[in-house]
Amino acid sequence: MTQLMIKDLFVNVEGKEILKGLDLTINEGETHALMGPNGNGKSTLLAAIMGNPKYTVTKGSITLDGNDVLTMEVDERSRVGLFLGMQYPSEVSGVTNSDFLRAAINARLDKPIGLFSFIKEMEKTIEELQMKPDLAHRFLNEGFSGGEKKRNEIVQMKMLKPRIAMLDEIDSGLDVDALKIVADAVNAMQHEYAMGLLVVSHYERFYQLLQPTHAHVLLDGKIVESGDMKLVEKVDQEGYDWLLEKYGITAAKEKKKEPVRLGSCAAKKAGS
Repeated sequence: MTQLMIKDLFVNVEGKEILKGLDLTINEGETHALMGPNGNGKSTLLAAIMGNPKYTVTKGSITLDGNDVLTMEVDERSRVGLFLGMQYPSEVSGVTNSDFLRAAINARLDKPIGLFSFIKEMEKTIEELQMKPDLAHRFLNEGFSGGEKKRNEIVQMKMLKPRIAMLDEIDSGLDVDALKIVADAVNAMQHEYAMGLLVVSHYERFYQLLQPTHAHVLLDGKIVESGDMKLVEKVDQEGYDWLLEKYGITAAKEKKKEPVRLGSCAAKKAGS
């Protein structure tokens, strides 16, 4: 059984300690909702798992099926089955979506995927996400609307078939119809491949569509409360004040989030 285990994780960003002893375990087939005010470490956790060099792990461990993730480069983490759907997907001029994805898929295989099989699967995936038919021939995210970029992340996720996927506010910027399309695609993939899922969102509507099996609130660098969909609903109705009071925490100040970029977390070597 696939398992991502995070123990006593401390992460430093530009000299400031953001995560302060975080523990979390995600098993295959589970959907984990990760909530909390901005500035408390949600995106930091996802970036640290994928290996963004800006985020320094000073203590603790991250393992995937017992293998030390922290010793792996970003492309290695992708190849062993980790995926991060970005809140701010990067634009890559001169590289088409099809070239990028085929190279990323081949980096994970002993034998390269056949061209016909690749085209057939990509066309099917593009249709499922209701993207424009010319997506395969467009440069990666260049000239895309915000919603197109988010759905393109899901196209990549479905093509790469990760064992553990993380979605960082993938729902922001999506209209109601696009939100349903994305949620349906994620649910279908999880049912087919028993993928483990970690989802960061501020909106109960997205969680209602995904129906997480687990829910967590991250405050001041630690997960302070865990539960299920009932916890999501309670936070949606009451906010975080009751948790801040319960645990005696002073909330981090809300601030505009800076883009956290790792490309699209497909294989770094494949995309170069």
